[in-house]
Amino acid sequence: MGLLDAALGMLGNAQQGSGGASNNLVQLALGLLNQSQQGGGLQNLMGTFQQAGLGEIIASWVSTGQNLPISAEQIQQALGGGQLSDIANASGLSKADAAGGLAEILPGLIDKLTPNGQVSDANNIDPAAMLQQFSSLFGNR
Repeated sequence: MGLLDAALGMLGNAQQGSGGASNNLVQLALGLLNQSQQGGGLQNLMGTFQQAGLGEIIASWVSTGQNLPISAEQIQQALGGGQLSDIANASGLSKADAAGGLAEILPGLIDKLTPNGQVSDANNIDPAAMLQQFSSLFGNR
């Protein structure tokens, strides 16, 4: 189990009890960024967004500057029906609601994962530090 997997597990335990589809969606968004999952990882997600013509948007989330907004429709465009359906089913949300939730979650999540404006190797991420960053992200909600 990699460090990001451990962080995901710790996040799940920390979020237990406050429950709901929103927390599931956060965990699923983290899953998109988990390099140990097939097709996962921030670099793969960036490639997916670039292929959908949204490279400038996701690059803004990685950079140290202002995060550009993204719409639910753009999330649907980038992820496609299959991956978005999987996320919607796993979170208990409709595809539209899942896309809207990801549009809210992903910019801040990716921004927190890349504080220096660089894509890091997931194996070099300290789970405790990552969870501390995420808790501040969730606290602002």
